[in-house]
Formats: sequence, structure tokens, C-alpha cells
Amino acid sequence: MISIVSFNDANGVHVELTFGENRFEMPARHVLVVLRHKGKWLLTRNSVRGIEFPGGKAEEGETIEEAAVRETIEETGVTITNLVKFAEYVVQSNVTFCKAVFTAEVVHIDESPILHETEGAEWMSDSELDACTNLSFYMKDEGMSAIRKWVDTYESQRND
Repeated sequence: MISIVSFNDANGVHVELTFGENRFEMPARHVLVVLRHKGKWLLTRNSVRGIEFPGGKAEEGETIEEAAVRETIEETGVTITNLVKFAEYVVQSNVTFCKAVFTAEVVHIDESPILHETEGAEWMSDSELDACTNLSFYMKDEGMSAIRKWVDTYESQRND
């Protein structure tokens, strides 16, 4: 069963989130990587927006899977593998775009990475993430709660 969540984000922009494959008429060219490793969520600190999951835009000629791996390395120093695309969302702003949401497994953590656009990896437990006062605006909406819940369920089923 495909689930669709429709809401306005913290900036008042309409967002449609779906758990399923290619439910929107536009291809995803942006990515978001939501994963937990050893009980902690992988996040990054954006100097402007605050704490958020790693992600960004696919470059010319790059698949969204390649973009997810590259963005995670660039923003956190963490290398990932076994990507699972589990959701997409469309942000209907001045320039409407579609973002693919992935989870993955950690292969390697570079403790001294060369970073792009962020201040590096932040690892947080559920309670630390829930109590964080410096979250990016997109981390505060109902879509992110649904995404985190999906990853929780996926991990539980995978580890059984």
C-alpha cells in the first residue's frame, strides 16, 4: 500500500511525501539520506540551516544513487552502501523539485574528512535528536517524523 503525506513545511511551502517508487510525474534529482548506525542517526551540521540529514542535488550525468553516496561522503565523511530508496517527496516552491529518500549501511567513517558545505557528521540518538534545538527547518515537519518511523520499522524487520 502506498502512503502519501501532504503538508506545509515550516516555511509554509506545500510538500507531498510518498512511500513508494516514482509516484510523481517528475524525476527525482535531489537526494536525502536517512540512516542509523549503531543506534545513532547520521546527521550533518549545515552552517546556515542547522542540524539535518545529509543530502543535496545530483550533478549532471550522475544517478540519484551516486548523488546520495557522494553527498553523504562530502557532508559527513561517511561512506555508505546497500542503498534502499524508500520515499520521494515533491517540494512545490518557486522551483518545484522532487527528492528521493534513501537509507543505507555505513561502510567507513573518515574521522578527518574534507567537507563540502557542512561542518561534518553529527551522530545522535533518538532522544538527542528529539531534544535538539538547532534543527534545520525541514527536520521539524510531519514528513520527517514519517520518514524516521519508516527507517525504524525497516531496521527492525532487517534485524529480525
